[in-house]
Amino acid sequence: MTGRLFGTDGVRGVAGRDLTAELAMDLSVAAAHVLGDAGAFASSVGRRGRPVAVVGRDPRASGEFLEAAVVAGLASSGVDVLRLGVLPTPAVAYLTSALGADLGVMLSASHNPAPDNGIKFFARGGFKLPDAVENDIEQRLGEKWNRPVGAAVGRVRDAFGEADRYVSHVLTSLPGRLDGMRVVLDCAHGAAHMVAPEALLRAGALVETIGAAPDGLNINEGVGSTHLDALRAAVVEQGADAGIAYDGDADRCLAVTPSGEVVDGDQIMLILALSMHAAGTLTKDTVVATIMSNLGFKIALRKAGLTMVETAVGDRYVLEAMKEGGFNLGGEQSGHVVMLDHATTGDGLLTSLHLLAEVARSGRPLDELAAAMTRLPQVLVNVRDVSKVKAASSGELAAAVADVERSLGDTGRVLIRPSGTEPMVRVMVEAESQDEAEQLAARLAEVVRTTCG
Repeated sequence: MTGRLFGTDGVRGVAGRDLTAELAMDLSVAAAHVLGDAGAFASSVGRRGRPVAVVGRDPRASGEFLEAAVVAGLASSGVDVLRLGVLPTPAVAYLTSALGADLGVMLSASHNPAPDNGIKFFARGGFKLPDAVENDIEQRLGEKWNRPVGAAVGRVRDAFGEADRYVSHVLTSLPGRLDGMRVVLDCAHGAAHMVAPEALLRAGALVETIGAAPDGLNINEGVGSTHLDALRAAVVEQGADAGIAYDGDADRCLAVTPSGEVVDGDQIMLILALSMHAAGTLTKDTVVATIMSNLGFKIALRKAGLTMVETAVGDRYVLEAMKEGGFNLGGEQSGHVVMLDHATTGDGLLTSLHLLAEVARSGRPLDELAAAMTRLPQVLVNVRDVSKVKAASSGELAAAVADVERSLGDTGRVLIRPSGTEPMVRVMVEAESQDEAEQLAARLAEVVRTTCG
């Protein structure tokens, strides 16, 4: 792997080629040293005060050898390790805090196909590491160090039963039960395939599952939050009250109405925001969302007397803004929703349970609740092989954008966003009609090609 190892959500690549066992071990050793030097290893949970780490993974076949490498790196650094087995990312984050661990490690590539995998770290308390700490970990890769021996080496034990602690936690956060509600769960052949059905059954729902038979190679294959056709068909066929789709590591979810319509992250956040506002639990009557949230979401919040704080794309930026402003609800259109009163990161299971609980409490069907937001047509055009530097400085492009914005007025918006990983500029236009959005996006995309090529 070249360049900065850490991306927006840990270190990710093709397992065995980009993300090797050697790299996984080296990252774990470096993480132990960086966090130890920073004084984060203050726990007395381990024997003789040794630091403690929890390690979880999704069901990918490569997770088996990567887990072994991570555990070896941590234990050889003098860290006691609790192996959690296959669990969602938010479960690992929660258990990092609940078990008093000094470090959490999750092996997953989220919604990516099976050959990919990734490593993400959690600090004490279950929060993701800031960029500065990730940079320190990279800088200390491969450095010489004094290896502990004898009684100083870390010990390893299985803690698979801790999954129940996580399920109990999300259930105790619910304001009400789901008795008699018919729900179809799409677990993406991923990390939620056991805990999600268990949690909903314990909450009183009648549960049918798809995508709940992982074999190590089928994660996200035609199922999950990025492939909703199977879930939509199942919900309609079975006459269910709702469908829920998780991604591979279950840190996000999307929903499906009884008629098979998709309820995206913006609509889920709006339903939760209105419910929390009515209950007096929405802090400062504010929701944090990214610049990619649909304008219809912002309009719906404003009509309800609520405020939206915008951030850059990425759930880590949402969380930073939430912590800084003292807000307790935020997320992304993709279905990452952070409920900071109950979790330190996006949690698909937690989000879905609270969404379903509002359907049950209100006595209103999901499609009626989702109709509180009118989603404006949104068109995204990726203009490849252009200069991102020119896009940021082009006066001609700026003038074209200003002209489109004037024509849209308050009924739409324009977003020009350089890709963070490719020589590409993304052009996004929202407008009152699909035709208008497509025409304006095509016009701006052509300006990008001619001025930034």
